Amino acid sequence: MPSTVLHVVGARPNFMKMAPLLRALASDAGREHLLVHTGQHYDEHLNDAIFRDLGLRAPDIHLGVGSGSHAEQTAKIMVSFERVVAERRPAMVVVAGDVNSTIACAIVAAKAGVAVAHVEAGLRSFDRSMPEEINRIVTDRLTDLYLTPSPDADENLAREGVDPAGVVRVGNLMVDSVFSNLERARKGPALERLGLQRHGYALLTLHRPSNVDDPAVFARLLDAIEHLGRRMTVVFPVHPRTRARMGEGPLAARVAAAPGLKLTEPLGYLEFLQLQDASAMVLTDSGGIQEETTVLGVPCLTLRENTERPITITEGTNTLVGTSPERIVAAIDAVAPRGTVAPRIPDLWDGHAGPRAAAAIDAFLARRGV
Repeated sequence: MPSTVLHVVGARPNFMKMAPLLRALASDAGREHLLVHTGQHYDEHLNDAIFRDLGLRAPDIHLGVGSGSHAEQTAKIMVSFERVVAERRPAMVVVAGDVNSTIACAIVAAKAGVAVAHVEAGLRSFDRSMPEEINRIVTDRLTDLYLTPSPDADENLAREGVDPAGVVRVGNLMVDSVFSNLERARKGPALERLGLQRHGYALLTLHRPSNVDDPAVFARLLDAIEHLGRRMTVVFPVHPRTRARMGEGPLAARVAAAPGLKLTEPLGYLEFLQLQDASAMVLTDSGGIQEETTVLGVPCLTLRENTERPITITEGTNTLVGTSPERIVAAIDAVAPRGTVAPRIPDLWDGHAGPRAAAAIDAFLARRGV
């Protein structure tokens, strides 16, 4: 009977990282590779769209945990996933990134004596006020195979005393998804549907609690967004968390009245990739978007004081601008209008990270005789 490897996804960024790995492992006839969807983020329309966009097969196991506080969600995932581990008795659990599903499933696997592989291991913002940073640190204390995207991740793990024998720099799996889907995205309908011209608009995303939960911070960001909106259209796919925080009060009214601001529902993967690729600039507090804009050659202004992806600054197109309107406006003025920005692609961000990660997993399991 073939050994089993469980691959865990729970939130949107996980899908883009896991799809290239599962494609590369499709030829592994000696093992059973199962996709587990925790349901941490679940929207039927968006989930169906992203699976279709990425060519990702339907999950083999769906836990359906839904939303909740960090503690509630992590606990629900652990309880449900523990049953799966007990039933399937996997040889390895593969987790990705820094969401609650990542830490929850890593804890369950480690306590069950199951090897843990962490895709995107070693990233650090050094800001423990970010829930994701706690998830990264704890997951990496439990990991057996560290699949890292960049030299800074290797260095962080070395400082933390991780045995380098377990660290394999494979590159950025999310970039694999960008390269394999970019031409298809460029042919999509999003620009025409939204009435946009290439390089004639900016793209905005906001969802982090530090930016949207505090009305004063949100208002400062709107000061800068209004400045940009007087120069060009700002397309703003509104994250459900952000919409809930805006409510129906003064912030919602201000957003509705902001010059040049075009609000949309959350977009599917291909549509959002098309909008990133064709934008004059991107303003975001996301992590993965910093990486995608780097390989697309799009100026990215990150609305945070730190980043766990510093290579996007040193080797890419990313600039940390914080939440000060003055800093953001100065950065906007420095990059608009957009000229020709050559993609500055870090080493191993070449579209082949999936096969390298698959080879590392195969070698690890083979050494264990699995």
